[in-house]
Amino acid sequence: MIQAVPKKWEVDENWAMFETLVRRHAGDQVDLFLAPECFLDGYAASEVDWTVERFAEVAQNLNDSPYIDRLKRLAAETRAHIVFGFTERVDDRFYNCAVLVGRDGHIQGTYYKTHLRDHDKRFAPGIDLPVFHLDCGVIGVVICADRVWPETIRVLRVKGADIALVPAYGGWGLDNEWRMRVRAHENGMFVCFDHPHVALIANPRGDVAAKLQSNVPGLLIYDMDLSEVTTAYLQDRRPDLYGILGDPSVRL
Repeated sequence: MIQAVPKKWEVDENWAMFETLVRRHAGDQVDLFLAPECFLDGYAASEVDWTVERFAEVAQNLNDSPYIDRLKRLAAETRAHIVFGFTERVDDRFYNCAVLVGRDGHIQGTYYKTHLRDHDKRFAPGIDLPVFHLDCGVIGVVICADRVWPETIRVLRVKGADIALVPAYGGWGLDNEWRMRVRAHENGMFVCFDHPHVALIANPRGDVAAKLQSNVPGLLIYDMDLSEVTTAYLQDRRPDLYGILGDPSVRL
C-alpha cells in the first residue's frame, strides 16, 4: 500500500514517485500494490483553479494513455497485481477510477467511485460494485467516501470478496480508523484503507493489523492470512427484512 502525498496536477512527478516505490519492492514477492485515490493527478478535482480544459489534460483514456501503458508494463515486470487511482476520461465525462491491472500486464477491470459528495460532482458516478477473483484472493474496491455507507462494503462481501480495498484522499483520522475497523469486523473481512497520509489494514476481528503513517513516502507491506476471513455474521443475516434498503423511492 503506497503511503505518499502526490502533487496536484503533476502527473509526471506523481507517476515517477509511484513507480520508484513499486520498483523498490519488486523483489519482495508482493501480490498486489495499491495506490490512493486519483494518485496520478493528486486529486485535482477538488482544486479551486479547476477548469474542464485543465482537467481534461490530466485525465487519462484507458486506450491511449502513456501512463496506463507504463502501468501495464510495471505490473508485468514485477509480476504483481496493481490497483491504481486516476481520473479517467470517457467521451465527455470524467470518472474517479481505480484500475486493476493483473500480473500479466492486462487490465482486469475498473471501478468508478459511486457515492459523490459536493466536491466530487465534477465526476460522473459509477453504477456497479464489482469483485475480482485473483490468484491471491477475491477483492473489491470502494473509493474514499464510498466507505461511509456500510452497504457498499457489505455488497462486496456478499459477492464473495475477502478483501475490500479503499483508496482515498479525504478523511483519514481516528474517526475513520474506527469506521474501517467496524467495516472489517461487521463483514468478517480485511479492509485496506490507503490514503496519502496513512496506510491502514483492519483484520476480520476489527483489529488494526498494520499501519504506516509518515511524512516520508513509503509502502506498507503486510501478509494476509485469508483463513481469518469469516462468515459468522453473514450467515445469520435476515435479508427478508432489509428490502427497504434497496427501494429508491424511499427518501429521508
